[in-house]
Amino acid sequence: MKFLVTGGAGFIGSHLVQALLLQGHKVITLDDLSTGREAFLQEVLAHDNHTFIQDSVQNRRVIKQCIDRVDAVFHLAAILGVKNTLEDPVKVIEGNIDGTRHVLELAFRRGIKVVFASTSEIYGKNASLPFSETSDRVYGAPSIHRWCYATAKSIDEHLCFAFADKGLPVTVLRYFNAYGPRQTNSQYGMVIPRFIHAALREEPLLVYGNGSQSRCFTYVDDMVRGTINALGHKANGLAFNIGSNRPITVLQLARMIVRMTDSDSMLQFMSYDEAYGKGYEDMPARIPDLTRSGAVLGFTSLVSLEEGLERTIRWSQGHGGA
Repeated sequence: MKFLVTGGAGFIGSHLVQALLLQGHKVITLDDLSTGREAFLQEVLAHDNHTFIQDSVQNRRVIKQCIDRVDAVFHLAAILGVKNTLEDPVKVIEGNIDGTRHVLELAFRRGIKVVFASTSEIYGKNASLPFSETSDRVYGAPSIHRWCYATAKSIDEHLCFAFADKGLPVTVLRYFNAYGPRQTNSQYGMVIPRFIHAALREEPLLVYGNGSQSRCFTYVDDMVRGTINALGHKANGLAFNIGSNRPITVLQLARMIVRMTDSDSMLQFMSYDEAYGKGYEDMPARIPDLTRSGAVLGFTSLVSLEEGLERTIRWSQGHGGA
């Protein structure tokens, strides 16, 4: 088969591109390199079955040219990150919604499958755990920009399901806290690369709040397996949680990374107001219900946190601490 991967030079996207090529497929990668890196695709840039196009999902003409050449689309391109959310909410809202609309409209014209990468952020402040795919969304006031990314992704999902009702084969995947090689320290402010970066440099690990907030971190190889499994027709018209169901607090994670890197780094605590400005809200816990993902996609998280962190630390050590 031939696939289009939008955002294919990004952290998850580049791993997905490589996996598809290893399976013998042809891949067109579209990425504007605003957060992705061409270096992430270095091993496959010259691959006979791979075409790299530097452009944006905002460019409808280019998207159409790509979609006209493929059998299915993995739509991973997105505007994300706390910095973007707080400083440029218009960029986040327009960048996510407009690009997804282009992909869905053009895929619908040809009737080809779309796998859309959403996020666990869409569950917002819902305190009822674990999150199932039918759980309610609970957001703060629209005047609080912190929620614009979750809102934009929710609208993207509404678009997906609206096109599904029209007959488009589309599947929504809600990623839970991906990590692994190529997730750099500067990329979106993610906690694991930030902690590893500091630990390898013997710098303080900055913990926001008191560190009691818990997350289920998911190794990128598991994310990619779940993403490819979503191509099947049984997944059409449905949303799936893709993640691990093993929670760990941020404080426990920081101590684990210090131990695994044999670092002398200390832990330093900072309030959310200091880090992001007054009024920033974070969720105390995020845990996915993986019942539907297991039953329909055959998905389960295979890489333990310890093994995934070992691989990620080795990669970071070989890339200057990333």
